[in-house]
Amino acid sequence: MRILVLHGPNLNLLGRREPGIYGRKTLAGINRELEEAAEELGVELRIVQSNHEGELVDEIQKAREDCAGILINPAAYTHSSVALRDALAAVALPAVEVHLSNIYAREEFRRKSLTAPVVLGQISGFGADGYLWGLRALVKKIREARAENG
Repeated sequence: MRILVLHGPNLNLLGRREPGIYGRKTLAGINRELEEAAEELGVELRIVQSNHEGELVDEIQKAREDCAGILINPAAYTHSSVALRDALAAVALPAVEVHLSNIYAREEFRRKSLTAPVVLGQISGFGADGYLWGLRALVKKIREARAENG
C-alpha cells in the first residue's frame, strides 16, 4: 500500500519559519519520522512538497493511479484553494488533513478549511506528531474499508 504525503507552501522552511508557531523540527525531520512509521506500518510513502498549487493538484490526481490514500498539509492553501478541494473530491481517495498549529485558535482567516469537508478527518495543533497520528489513522481506515469490502 502506498500513501501520498503532500506538504504545501512554505513547509520547506520548517525549523526556521516562525518556530514559536510551527516548532523547530525541519521538514526533513518530519519526513524521516513518517518513513520510520511507514516501515512499522508496512506501507510505502511518496512524499512531495511544493509551493505551487498546480503541482499539488497534479500530485493528487496522479495518486489515483498508485496510492491508497493521501496525507495532506495544504498549509496556506487550506483557506483559499478550491482547486485542491476539488482535486481531493475528484480522486475520491481517503485523505487526512494535518496542520502543525491549531488553525482554529489563530487569525480569523485561518479558521476556515476548504479541504476539511472532503477528507476523512483533520488533526491540528499537535505539531509534527499530528503527521504521525494522521498517517496511522489513514492506514487504519484504509485497512478497515478493505476488510469490509472483502
